Amino acid sequence: MKKNVYNPFLPQGEYIPDGEPHVFGDRVYLYGSHDRARGWVYCQNDYVCYSAPVDDLSDWRYEGVIYKTDDDPMNQREDANGNLYAPDVTQGADGRYYLYYCLSDRSCVGVAVSDTPGGKYSFYGNVQYEDGTLLGMAEDDDHQFDPAVLLEDGKVYLYTGFCSPNMEERPGAMCTVLADDMLTIIEKPKYVLPSKTHAKGTGFEQNAYFEAPSIRKVDNEYYLIYSSVQMYELCYSRSHDPRGPFTYGGVIISNNDLGISHDKPADLPRYFGGNNHGGIEEINGQW
Repeated sequence: MKKNVYNPFLPQGEYIPDGEPHVFGDRVYLYGSHDRARGWVYCQNDYVCYSAPVDDLSDWRYEGVIYKTDDDPMNQREDANGNLYAPDVTQGADGRYYLYYCLSDRSCVGVAVSDTPGGKYSFYGNVQYEDGTLLGMAEDDDHQFDPAVLLEDGKVYLYTGFCSPNMEERPGAMCTVLADDMLTIIEKPKYVLPSKTHAKGTGFEQNAYFEAPSIRKVDNEYYLIYSSVQMYELCYSRSHDPRGPFTYGGVIISNNDLGISHDKPADLPRYFGGNNHGGIEEINGQW
């Protein structure tokens, strides 16, 4: 149903941060995490989805709850306390739709599947090595966070990582390659974007990786979008190979307040711990 006011298009009191748009068929679908009004932590609610026809972005439709917090078996224990963090969705080679996500209290990547892009999604499994060890649980694995996913030539490229500026031991964003079963690792994680402490000499020195990867193929190049350590800016990098190397591209959007000092220290953002998290999508020939 059309409304008199088109932007913002979400109903009052609806909060979907970490927005990830994808066109499937003749509609664009918006996925993201789901904050609760007056909630005490991020992402307390179940995943929901909104969609609109690509030829009329004023006509948004609520697809409903597409995946519940307790649909994940790890959240069915009595001591479970995991919230659904930022997800991403891709269409598999089998035509079904696969939702990748991380729980707030676990370093692993869950996968849910649906026959339609608007859900409902059902738990499918966890990303894992061939021996069954979950990604994020092996001895040498880094923390899994904010999955982004791309299906290309029968392989699934999974991008993850969380590198707060004070986490000196974390090298950056990772790319893990999965088989077409959408779960099994065939190439172990490789670091593709540097964190602040690993950015020297890379071109990313002032805009190192923080979190929030989002991957798109534009013509014959791969654009890996991310939130930088400047917190409130969305940057992009580019490569001719989904496994990199990626080179720094620039800032897409910024509402960073570093350097402003009339009511706070100039070298600190107003709120430490927030970010810009989003993606790009081609709709009717425009990005």
